[in-house]
Amino acid sequence: MVVLVAVVAVMSLTRTQPVARGTGPAQAARPSATTPRSASPTNASPTAGRTDPSTGLVWVAESALPPQARDTLVAIRAGGPFRYPRNDGVTYGNRERLLPARASDYYKEYTVVTPGSPDRGPRRIVSGHAGELFYTGDHYASFARIRVGA
Repeated sequence: MVVLVAVVAVMSLTRTQPVARGTGPAQAARPSATTPRSASPTNASPTAGRTDPSTGLVWVAESALPPQARDTLVAIRAGGPFRYPRNDGVTYGNRERLLPARASDYYKEYTVVTPGSPDRGPRRIVSGHAGELFYTGDHYASFARIRVGA
């Protein structure tokens, strides 16, 4: 019995996440279909791993966001100006279906500057019509609900 428990413990510690066929190094780090919706996005620490009951997403405190994300929130609240005016404030289609299902024009996306990136980078804030805010640090592969003022 003890041997069986030890074998199971060792197997669980050494088990690795399988990589989908046809993926390169860049895709291997992306969450798989079995990754929970509430997975913490890159570059943001969730607030004690607690989830928002209305979305199932982890909460991230506004203060825990990267400084560039907090700058983007200031611009959103002020109505601009935005660093990428042709891309910021445009409709986010929620094609990944990680955010709650809403009308097609419900969500807007905004760029969060990624230092060192030659383009817009992977980080975004998505806002909902009712004022809810979401952060993704991995170009929509995962989201966290932003806890405003925290």
